Amino acid sequence: MTRADPSPDPSPERFRELMLDEEPEFADVLTCVFGIQRHEARTYQVLLDNPGSTVEELADELDRDRSNVNRSLSTLREKGLAERQRRLLDGGGHVYQYAATPLSEARELMHETLDAWAEYVHERIDEFGEDDATL
Repeated sequence: MTRADPSPDPSPERFRELMLDEEPEFADVLTCVFGIQRHEARTYQVLLDNPGSTVEELADELDRDRSNVNRSLSTLREKGLAERQRRLLDGGGHVYQYAATPLSEARELMHETLDAWAEYVHERIDEFGEDDATL
């Protein structure tokens, strides 16, 4: 599996909301750190419980349109949270099956992404000069 490069994804607004929540849920942290939508976090969670699922199976499980599930899976793959495998069908053709990045790897990726974001913010702070501090 290829790992996505950590990038400074967290939005300041989402980060602020997360910090104000006494006990943020996994999905809250996932959406904040990776800058994804709540339905994409839910897709990841369902995929964790259903490895090897097809888009059609996920669409049924999530009660969402296949095109929306496809978009969610694309986002998750871009963020390094899911992978796709091509399986040949006996009668010809193929189907794609998806698996979530294991939770232990996803946690590590969250740490790396958040660390990269914090480093980015620290660099910005260090760049501020006297002119930036005055109105």
